[in-house]
Amino acid sequence: MDLHARKLVITGRVQGVGYRPFVYNRAIELGLAGTVLNGAGKVFVHVEGPGDALDRLEHDLQHDAPPLARPVLNSSEGVPVEGLDGFSILSSESATEAEIHVPPDLFTCGDCLAELTSPEQRRFGYPFINCTQCGPRYTLITAMPYDRPNTSMAGFPLCNDCRDEYENPADRRFHAQPLACAVCGPSLEFEQERALVSAEPLDQAVRSLQDGLILAIKGVGGYHLVCDACNERAVQRLRARKRRPDKPLAVMFPMTGHDGLATLRDYLKLDDTTEKALLDPARPIVLVAMRGAEVTEPLSSALAPELRELGAFLPYSPLHHELLARFGRPIVATSGNVSGEPVITDNDEARERLAGVADGFLHHDRPIVRPADDPVVRPTAGKARIIRLGRGMAPLERPLPIELKQPLLATGGHMKNTVALAWGKRVVLSPHVGDLDSPRSNDIFRLVINNLKDLYQVKYNQIACDLHPGYASTRWALESGLPVVQVQHHAAHASSLAGEHPEVRDWLVFTWDGVGFGSDGDLWGGEALHGGPGRWRRVASFRPFRLIGGDRAGREPWRSAAALLWAENAEVNLGMADGAVELAFQAWQKELNTFQTSAVGRLFDAAAALVLGRTMASFEGQGPMELEQVSRATESSVALPLEPDRRGVLRADWSPLLAILQDKRAAAEHRASVFHETMARTIVDQAKAVRARCGFEAVGLSGGVFQNRLLVERATDRLEAAGFEVRLHENIPANDGGLCFGQVIEAAARQNR
Repeated sequence: MDLHARKLVITGRVQGVGYRPFVYNRAIELGLAGTVLNGAGKVFVHVEGPGDALDRLEHDLQHDAPPLARPVLNSSEGVPVEGLDGFSILSSESATEAEIHVPPDLFTCGDCLAELTSPEQRRFGYPFINCTQCGPRYTLITAMPYDRPNTSMAGFPLCNDCRDEYENPADRRFHAQPLACAVCGPSLEFEQERALVSAEPLDQAVRSLQDGLILAIKGVGGYHLVCDACNERAVQRLRARKRRPDKPLAVMFPMTGHDGLATLRDYLKLDDTTEKALLDPARPIVLVAMRGAEVTEPLSSALAPELRELGAFLPYSPLHHELLARFGRPIVATSGNVSGEPVITDNDEARERLAGVADGFLHHDRPIVRPADDPVVRPTAGKARIIRLGRGMAPLERPLPIELKQPLLATGGHMKNTVALAWGKRVVLSPHVGDLDSPRSNDIFRLVINNLKDLYQVKYNQIACDLHPGYASTRWALESGLPVVQVQHHAAHASSLAGEHPEVRDWLVFTWDGVGFGSDGDLWGGEALHGGPGRWRRVASFRPFRLIGGDRAGREPWRSAAALLWAENAEVNLGMADGAVELAFQAWQKELNTFQTSAVGRLFDAAAALVLGRTMASFEGQGPMELEQVSRATESSVALPLEPDRRGVLRADWSPLLAILQDKRAAAEHRASVFHETMARTIVDQAKAVRARCGFEAVGLSGGVFQNRLLVERATDRLEAAGFEVRLHENIPANDGGLCFGQVIEAAARQNR
């Protein structure tokens, strides 16, 4: 028999997904000899045997890999035959070249769920069951390579039964690093009033939920605050204690029925897109339309006040599966944190910071190395679009269309912060960090940066950040002592979209949001940028208006409405008391604490105040969200005049909208619908006007305003009807959570310009 030998180097997602045992077993099946080992994120295979069998192995390693693996054959070369006997898996080794791919946290696979619910299995009911195809990864890895001593499971020595599985290449738990059982692994404890409860912890948690209590439950990436989603008093009590009067609460549903979605169908209107999103391996929170009053046992009306959508998701850890199976009803499962901050991960910190919210605590003793909040998606224009990167989706790796000349860190924005580490032709985005308004948020911001650098073994020597001097992420970058590339906020939004669609060279990207520091010192937010990364040019915007109140404007929509009316010398009657409007008007006239803005997000705030009376907001975007919910698709719109300013930027004048927005004779639904349709029409009108001046291949929509499904879908329909090709975000958030990716794309373009 003619023997040959090859050395294969495989990159991509091949750690933490059972890839080495897959290689071993496939080689054994084909009668091949050799070795396989991990080395700094790569898998190295030396294999010997007949040439046709080597060809078959090479094919299978790429195309028949475990479901969660994403292998890339980096190289294949002939090498001398060594006459090896059998096939073996060697210990991982370190390497100097960083080709590391950190696996995200994985949902509980079907095999483990079957064991979890089978009384004859030794892990029956064990809330930390896992294998190579499921379980925590990113949140427990302390260093690479991904081996048990480099995880927070290092403190749990394997029992004999688990070690047999761990060391058996034919077992699906071979080198499953979080491997454990009730004998040797993590355990639960239930705490109430600072004392441990002797009852079985999960049973006690279920009884507490049945009694209408609020629990803090430690999960994979942090704590959830949990209560019965059908108990109106419990949900209202959670809102009062967390000081979250209106912001929607996410609900976790039990998996029932042949596909796991039967219970969700009782409460929600599912379609193919939402079903696929709910069953995605990341198990994200999916914004789904509610059924309304026809359900048998209604959910609490306080879950999403004034909205017709609910953030729904399925259990993704064995602990969640066990809890929901025993409780048998949907539960509120909202982030265990102080509003806007990263989710809490530490037992002692949870006891201290959530003591005023939770009646009881379901802890476990598996340390969480770094927080990872739940990801959020919203189905829009036929696809599930990312709103928040989180557990299961991040670290998110993307290829770079342009090779970086030197490694780069991008620090993102101030709200919905994420950070990105980029080198060569790779970029990695972190999970959602949060708003950088508190010391703890800034601590986690720095922790995530250091974690990315250490895990991927990449030393950055340049930083990209926003232009805004008040952003904590900008201040940190400027104080780092490293060279800094400052990227204008809306250029970053546009570049983040361009980075997702590198095949498009010339763009017209509408970048609409609530605030972004402009290159002229004004606050932009209604911009259309022409060109591409490294060469954006502002070609269209909105008529600017003078807004008073600084950062307060985002939480006080009446200020935007009043500013528009004052600019038109119109009477302001918003139902405000205590002379607040009159005092603000006097300051506005004197230009005290005012700023010029073209932000479409503030126009949406104004419309919500004038149409719905939403003069104050308890969370960012409340007014625009409520405005969208009362709107419907319509053909009725208002033509906004377009005129170039002295710099040649086409300005849309919002003033013709004021009459319809204030017309109390028309229903709120009609006025809100006309507002949305007018904004969609304005996009098309501006695109046509720009096309008459200069060419582009595609129109893009980026920025926080384009989380609005109705606006995106109406604008897309109108643009396509006018002959434009439209591109939307798919894997990167349109909001400020995508800024860091755009900063990387923009900096790379500048480096290579």
